[in-house]
Amino acid sequence: MTGNAIDYSTLFNKDLPAPAAQFEGHPKYNFIGGHSDPDSVPMEGFIEAATNVFSGDPKYMSMYSLDGPQGILPLRQFVVDKLRAHRGIEITTDEVLITSGSGQGIQIINDVLLEEGDTVIVEEFSFSGALNFLRKRNVNFIGVKIDDAGIRMDHLEEILEELRGKGIRAKYIYTIPTLQNPNGSVMSMERRHRMLELSAEYGVPIFEDECYADLVFEDKYEPAIKALDDTNRVLHIGSFSKNLGPAMRLGYMVAPWEIMSRFISAKADAGSGVMDQLIVGDYFTNHYDEHIQNLRAALRRKRDALGSALRESFGPNVEFEMPRGGMYLWMKFPNGVDVRDLVAPALKEGIAFNPGPDWSADPEAAANYIRLCFALPSEGDIWEGVEKMAEVFRSEGALP
Repeated sequence: MTGNAIDYSTLFNKDLPAPAAQFEGHPKYNFIGGHSDPDSVPMEGFIEAATNVFSGDPKYMSMYSLDGPQGILPLRQFVVDKLRAHRGIEITTDEVLITSGSGQGIQIINDVLLEEGDTVIVEEFSFSGALNFLRKRNVNFIGVKIDDAGIRMDHLEEILEELRGKGIRAKYIYTIPTLQNPNGSVMSMERRHRMLELSAEYGVPIFEDECYADLVFEDKYEPAIKALDDTNRVLHIGSFSKNLGPAMRLGYMVAPWEIMSRFISAKADAGSGVMDQLIVGDYFTNHYDEHIQNLRAALRRKRDALGSALRESFGPNVEFEMPRGGMYLWMKFPNGVDVRDLVAPALKEGIAFNPGPDWSADPEAAANYIRLCFALPSEGDIWEGVEKMAEVFRSEGALP
């Protein structure tokens, strides 16, 4: 068949994002994204779990989900047990929905709760994916100030009161209270309780994203906000992508049935991959505590290496706090530095970092910040990459 080729550009949705660049391989010094520590991926444990799965009930592989649309029961039961033991949350398997990563959980909550023109409250620096979801929906979002103890409750109350004066009720308050992304803070207990009080006073639910909570380096730490909630004020999501690896696209949502029933109907993918669920459920049921302790130890070593390398190569020209866990470090440069101008020169030298504006409700307010993920590179590459990064920044005039 012959004829003129179709010009698809005339058919594209006018609201499409910019086209993706063709993949040209990963940089040598890769400090971007939510990559995990490759040496901590439990391949032998996965093989053992897969063997157990393939020896199990074949009905699990012959249906979209043998245990219904919320996900397989063994994995939901693991979530119930984990959240009770480690986050203080008391729920049943009926209050758990398995998702294809925590990003799908964010999307579902937005699909169920938001319409164009609605208002939500987010942390001034926040997960870029969550902010992009809001931008695509033409939702108004207001950034609330955060510090090393999480959201500043005086500023949150000020925002809620101002909105009430305008006759606006925010649809939710989005927070990453435990190892905040990107600044790594952990919200204090006093502020967790105060947030619940404000939620009750203003009738605004709390959307709690705890996909990093397993990665706090201490064995005992602040419980989830959901654990302190005696009603239905908190919607809670988590992830297996950060404690096993981002290639394992699994997460979970926690909500009471009157809301969960809406989440299920909005999850339009016929269920998350059953094979992944079975393997993760089997592996974590048998090895969770051991794996998490090993992963935390590896991430702690890399965090310490990154902090030392930054002090040696950047000196007093930058500011940062050492996070209590997780995989990110949030670094501030002097005022007047625009890190967006440094992305391309750094990439030419094989160095990739996340510019702060991508992680901010107000991009200009984060022009002099960068986010560094320290989980993927080896300790040797961390030292080399930071030294080269400092050289690039100096050659571009961003450092003295």
